[in-house]
Amino acid sequence: MQKRSSTTGWLLYLLITVVIILIVLTMYQIDRQWNKLAAVQAAMSEQAKDIRELRTALSSGVVRQSGGAGATASVSPAFQRAQAMTQQADYAQGDWSVDAFGTNLKTLTPLVSTDAYASDVQSYVLEGLITRNPDTLEWEGLIAKSWQVSPDGLTITFQMRYDVTFSDGVALTADDVAFSFNFIMTDAIQAPRERAYYEKIKEVKVLNPHEVVFVYKEPYFEALSLAGTLSIFPRHFYEPYLKTPQVFNESKGLLLGSGPYRLADPKGWRPDAGSVELVRNDRYWGDVQPSYNRILWKIIQNDSARLTTFRNGEIDAYGARPKEYAGLKHDAQIMANSHNFEYMPPVAGYSYIGWNQERAGKPTRFADKRVRQAMSYLTDVPRIIQDIYLGYAEAAISPFSNTSKQHDTNLKPYAFNLEKAQALLKEAGYEDRNQDGVLEDKDGQPFSFKLTYFEGNEDTQRMVLLLKDLYARAGVKMEPFPQEWPVMLESLNKKDFDAITLGWTSGIETDIFQMFHSSQAKTDGDNTISYKNPELDKLMDQARATVDEAARMPLWQQAERIMVEDQPYTFLMRRQSLLFVDKRIHNLQMTKLGLNRGSLPVENYVPAAMQKYTK
Repeated sequence: MQKRSSTTGWLLYLLITVVIILIVLTMYQIDRQWNKLAAVQAAMSEQAKDIRELRTALSSGVVRQSGGAGATASVSPAFQRAQAMTQQADYAQGDWSVDAFGTNLKTLTPLVSTDAYASDVQSYVLEGLITRNPDTLEWEGLIAKSWQVSPDGLTITFQMRYDVTFSDGVALTADDVAFSFNFIMTDAIQAPRERAYYEKIKEVKVLNPHEVVFVYKEPYFEALSLAGTLSIFPRHFYEPYLKTPQVFNESKGLLLGSGPYRLADPKGWRPDAGSVELVRNDRYWGDVQPSYNRILWKIIQNDSARLTTFRNGEIDAYGARPKEYAGLKHDAQIMANSHNFEYMPPVAGYSYIGWNQERAGKPTRFADKRVRQAMSYLTDVPRIIQDIYLGYAEAAISPFSNTSKQHDTNLKPYAFNLEKAQALLKEAGYEDRNQDGVLEDKDGQPFSFKLTYFEGNEDTQRMVLLLKDLYARAGVKMEPFPQEWPVMLESLNKKDFDAITLGWTSGIETDIFQMFHSSQAKTDGDNTISYKNPELDKLMDQARATVDEAARMPLWQQAERIMVEDQPYTFLMRRQSLLFVDKRIHNLQMTKLGLNRGSLPVENYVPAAMQKYTK
């Protein structure tokens, strides 16, 4: 039996059919548009690649001119080491550089960030006017072509390259340099550390779009370095935040510059991303283009997990812990796939225990120099070096390297001395008044404190437990207080801790102003322990204002003697680097600044046959 269909039914079927056809056509059009977009993106990528290759060829080969004659293109001194890399027979662009951070980052925003991890990332994105040659240690022009220093040292004039752009294509000019200084010096911007140094500059003047002048208020021994290494911020990107400084101060990933790499989204990085990834800046202006397509840092907080990740070839380098280093040197798999480096970087930083001398506006027990000295006598650094770091470190006497001209070679580190420590503590008013094994002050309050440390470092944890036992022998009760890195930084900035163990990076000549000058004992200042000594302040001020090196070094040495006497920190050690690097990474060289991995301009590459991220 057949069923009859009504006119309404036929219309309904027709309508549905038309709708289906329209949907299919729409999907087809969308698909075509996506294909076109993908083709455009691929074409743009190929064009960018072609331009990079052309620029590389131009920088290293022969430039053909209209008359048919050839002329060798000049490569500025700052890029000559990178240029030499490109001449190696197996040189190739491409692949990724993959590393790991042992802690999550709180922010990547320049000025707001305070740790070395964020600084590592920023170094690939932000640039200054000059850079230091790793072989000669002399300054060379980067964005600056040339410069002149006035006879009195108060005025430095830089002539800039004409071809520099930020990664978004906007030209970099002298106006951006002046803006960067003024941005830092704006009180509403959270940059107290930088202002502590740049306050020596009276003004930055723009003479023309490619010439800028730094005028100092007074002589400063690192005037050229300070002006020349100022990170240049794009005015068009950062200036709007002067109207909303709190937004900038609380930001997590505002990062845009002129460097060889960039954030894919210069406003979009967040701490919960689980990694930090930079992509090639296809507009990079440099004489030699960077080799890697991407720079990636994975967040791997566990030491064992980082080693496993390196063993599996998922990261390119692993800084070994001393207790595992000897075993790894005899590990067939590790040694077959890795370069091995064991060295003390010439600019190695130092670790320390900082004794907070003021908390909530009141002096602490560590405000007494005798107490700090006693704690240094109780901190058996040679034993720490031997038991925890297996001899792969040297004792730090002060902030100055033992090989530095700033160091007084007559000074010696504090040796473990229980009796001397007990005598100093008794002199300061601490005795075991109730015979419970713990010292008390005259009011009967026990000598007890928390030592804050980063929870993700197993060697630091072992050191802290050793110190707990050493301190207990003198009747001092120390409570280990592990913290996550962002929380630890917050406590540091607020000066909300009893004692803390951390480290400082170092340089060829170390300016200790930000860590120890009394003017920096303020909220968010780097004198986080509120240490104040007018005599040391005077010596620091004199040394910083003395341009002549021969006259400056005795002043630093006098300052060092005061620090060794006062022990604002218990100076611990400088550690050797025990590094394994994947053999796919080529052109690894040792320089006067240490291993060139991570040097900028980029000096390492992966031969085409060994690349694994771009196939």
